[in-house]
Amino acid sequence: MALDTLGPLFSTGEMSGYHRVPECLTDKRVIILVIILLLLCLIAAVVNGFITAALGKKWLLQRMLSPYNKLLISLTASRFCLQWVVIGKTVYIFLHPTVFPYNPAMQLLSFLWEFLNAITLWFCTWWVPRMLFSSVGLSSLNSILSFIGNLIIYQDYLRSNWQSWNVTGNSLGLSFEKFNFFLPKMIMWTMPFAVFLIFMVLLLTSLGRHMKKTLLTISGFQGSPLLSHGRALLVLFSFFILFTSSFLSLVLSSVGTFPVQELGFWMWQVVIHLCIAVHSVILLFSNPMLREMLERGCSSR
Repeated sequence: MALDTLGPLFSTGEMSGYHRVPECLTDKRVIILVIILLLLCLIAAVVNGFITAALGKKWLLQRMLSPYNKLLISLTASRFCLQWVVIGKTVYIFLHPTVFPYNPAMQLLSFLWEFLNAITLWFCTWWVPRMLFSSVGLSSLNSILSFIGNLIIYQDYLRSNWQSWNVTGNSLGLSFEKFNFFLPKMIMWTMPFAVFLIFMVLLLTSLGRHMKKTLLTISGFQGSPLLSHGRALLVLFSFFILFTSSFLSLVLSSVGTFPVQELGFWMWQVVIHLCIAVHSVILLFSNPMLREMLERGCSSR
């Protein structure tokens, strides 16, 4: 189980007593950041849900969809599910603040989190349709390996007395998870990130050359081709920032660079989900078809 967005809620720093409420839950600043995080997840879930429903309806009615919209619906669908997993896990931990981090409910939520994070990275690089099935298979393999590791830790916990699962046992569990599953996770995350970087460089280079030719053939800077290029660059740049920050967040969380008890960890998570929410809104309003459907839906009310 990766040290994801929700790690701080069950990390106590020192588990001298199993029923001790984690100190991070009593920090008002952390609570405020968690509330902001939940609101951002809700915004992202609503926007991505609308995009998925709108494109899915068009796909069902017309029996066809452009490659770009196929990529978009795949990305937004995985994001929609991921946001609800994050929300569900956060709410679960707040209702059960002293829950053991490797219990069955946490294992299920962490399995979904691992799978959806990996599949989202792959969907972002779905430039070749034949990559789809391999990406699902690789993401499933990564999630299953992490699930098996969590199950082993939980079985060891059940075989021993829960009172003996102190800070040493907790640290050993995290060390087992880190050193046995960090390499497979890195492979699963680095592969789509490398593909993304290659295609992003090629796309930006092509767009830059085309924009340069456009500047030489038209006068002034208010032409519609320049505005179209500007919007395309904005979308690509925001996509690049979001994708890179998400990748770094997964890597840094797995190696434990940001201690989950610190306020800075929550600030980092809020920034990541803010980028996701903003990028989802940009995807919505930069797509003429989706923007028209949204305006038509608002005007009908």
